[in-house]
Amino acid sequence: MRLDKWLKVSRLIKRRTVANEACDAARVTANGRPVKASYDVKEGDVLEIHFGERALRVEVLQVSEHVGKNDAPAMYKELR
Repeated sequence: MRLDKWLKVSRLIKRRTVANEACDAARVTANGRPVKASYDVKEGDVLEIHFGERALRVEVLQVSEHVGKNDAPAMYKELR
């Protein structure tokens, strides 16, 4: 699944266009390297997303096309 779509489905970023812009601005890294929105997300990937001053590190646990609002947090595990 494309990175921008995964970020939207997992509800880490609210809109796919915003996720796309974050990737274009190199604010998203996968396994330590900057990636584009078309990056193919796989289970086990470690993503780091920069929101201004704050950075969020997550490990991808699940890749799924459609997930309910309550099940979205099960798609990733927050790392320190």
